[in-house]
Amino acid sequence: MDLWKDVLNSPTKIVAPMVDASELPWRILSRRYGAQLCYTPMLHSNIFIKDPKYRKEALATCDEDKPLIVQFCGNDPQIILQAAKMCEDFCCAIDINLGCPQAIAKRGHYGAFLQDEWPLIENIVQTLSGQLKIPVTCKIRRFETIEKTVKYAKMLERAGCSMLTVHGRTRDMKGPMTGIADWTYVTAVRRAVSIPVISNGNIQCIQDVYRCLDETGAVGVMTAEGNLYNPAIFLGISPPVWEPAKEYLDLVEQYPCPLSYVRGHLFKLFHHLLSLPENNGIRIRLGEANSLQLFDQIVEELKIKYLPFHQGLEAWSCTTEEGTQNLILPPWLCQPYVRMNVEEHIKKVEENSQAEDSCDSHKRVYQDADGNPISRKKMKKLRRISRRPEKQAICEKSFFKCSNCVNPMGSKCNYQLCKKCCRDKCFLENMDCNGHRILVRTRRNMAKYYASTKSDQ
Repeated sequence: MDLWKDVLNSPTKIVAPMVDASELPWRILSRRYGAQLCYTPMLHSNIFIKDPKYRKEALATCDEDKPLIVQFCGNDPQIILQAAKMCEDFCCAIDINLGCPQAIAKRGHYGAFLQDEWPLIENIVQTLSGQLKIPVTCKIRRFETIEKTVKYAKMLERAGCSMLTVHGRTRDMKGPMTGIADWTYVTAVRRAVSIPVISNGNIQCIQDVYRCLDETGAVGVMTAEGNLYNPAIFLGISPPVWEPAKEYLDLVEQYPCPLSYVRGHLFKLFHHLLSLPENNGIRIRLGEANSLQLFDQIVEELKIKYLPFHQGLEAWSCTTEEGTQNLILPPWLCQPYVRMNVEEHIKKVEENSQAEDSCDSHKRVYQDADGNPISRKKMKKLRRISRRPEKQAICEKSFFKCSNCVNPMGSKCNYQLCKKCCRDKCFLENMDCNGHRILVRTRRNMAKYYASTKSDQ
């Protein structure tokens, strides 16, 4: 059977596997907004076979969540095979992650940091393709040259890969150095192999999808970040952020997932709104929220605040870029996140470096109102306090010293002492300290310790 046509029904709009972000509720939301194929988050094969709880959360799915591809990372063919066999009845294919460029992949020796070990990768693909009853696919990043990238893709095809996703960036292109994905590498691979090729990278709107399909000839287009900031990207619309947020929270209530995932999705959906100074308090509350009810309250608050602007009942002043006639999307609409380009980032780093070099000491770049120098470390603390003014009192209290010694005082200590002095005081005076959690049981243990010490002497 042809995987792309017969099994997956020829999908062209695909949501990428995303760590802590492509869980079941988000996959269902993405499908309702036009996605035709979804992947699970990247799953660690070694943890998957050992941890039943991890396995249960990772394999959460339903009838609406089809077609689905499960992605694994790892560097041991037998372990990946064992993990894949546990879930081959719940998905259409197994994908091998050969493209993750993050530091965690480097430490764990998987993802894009396997791409120089071709015999190992070939062994992994051959092992899975020969012993699984469902197809094996791969997701890769390009090399520096087209020739090596094409040779790599051909090796994977020979090993048994049934479908290949090519990201048009190298493994070093990440963070502020992400840059633009090069689609010419995708085109070259697509022409060199006979298996279906999916293009990944540079997808921020529906026009990018059609342009990528036309330029590369790929069978489909995969997006990650574009989907996170606008789950309706494949419909070509930009809904107000509270609409997908509300729908997502309803899905989380039906299909529970970790609250950290929910918080991460809401931060990305509300990114442009939370960047406004007037919403600093809401941003802080979102970071502290620890229940679906609190998340729902924040979504409703933003909706009430910006719905009049969306309906045209009130005028929104910022509609153009300063000094231009270019129209911009208002911040309450789902829209892509545009990074600073690499050249601008390098220029900014050089300017900061020159500013530090021109100063007598790099620790004395900042000054207070009286002209006295402020170290960068203290400046960082002051900025953190300014971002969360309601916690200023706690931050200032943490700078106080213990009443008995030079150590810092515990911020919640009943007696304004450090932990060591507080333990001694509670033991000698038969007292409790909730701040340091020194209670009767602790004192009994301390008494036993002191008794054993004296007997040893």
